[in-house]
Amino acid sequence: MNIPADLKYTKDHEWVRVEGDKAVVGITDFAQGELGDIVFLEIETEGDELGKEEVFGTVEAVKTVSDLFMPVSGTVESFNTELEDAPELVNKDPYGKGWMIKIAMSDSSELDDLMSADEYKDLIEG
Repeated sequence: MNIPADLKYTKDHEWVRVEGDKAVVGITDFAQGELGDIVFLEIETEGDELGKEEVFGTVEAVKTVSDLFMPVSGTVESFNTELEDAPELVNKDPYGKGWMIKIAMSDSSELDDLMSADEYKDLIEG
């Protein structure tokens, strides 16, 4: 299982890559594997200011629909529009082309509450 060391992780299986005052967010390799084949993403929060752990969208797989949660507070600046026509990118490349949103963080200190790769690995192997 792929758990990049340079990312931060949530208990809800989102990952965060920090780029200055922005956060790029997606779901982990573990999460996409548990969900199975992803067929649709609904993210209609572009431009919205959301708090940490608020729902920013949903991911629909063949077996289930799951909420997606904000790892940090901020404004959803953009959505990966490639996923509209190719939601399977989340399965194929969860940490690259399968990214979901970019957030302008309002409180970067919230990053301190997220897990490191080792802590996330412990969570999923629990």
